[in-house]
Amino acid sequence: MSVFEGKWGGKYPLAVKSWRVNWNELSTMFKYPPEIRKLIYTTNAIGNFNRQLRKVTKTKSAFVSDAALIKILYLTTMNIVEKWTMPIQNWGSILDNLMIFFGDRVKITL
Repeated sequence: MSVFEGKWGGKYPLAVKSWRVNWNELSTMFKYPPEIRKLIYTTNAIGNFNRQLRKVTKTKSAFVSDAALIKILYLTTMNIVEKWTMPIQNWGSILDNLMIFFGDRVKITL
């Protein structure tokens, strides 16, 4: 944390102060192996879904009608949902680590 503060403290003092004050909460995820950390910070499905919808609607300055907006949101949603069937990379290793850290809280249904 001191190295981070030395490098960025002059340029972003408020952000560095916030990190220092909240370091215990911010650093919690570092106790997990890289596979679980990646799962934690990359699978915010709702945020990802909303980002993709915003990306599609942001490029249009106006829609002809409400129906046109609904159609583009529907088609985008269908494209997003198709990708949800893709397997998670290194799932076996991730599942093993989850079982080590969380034991009986991990329920496996086949």
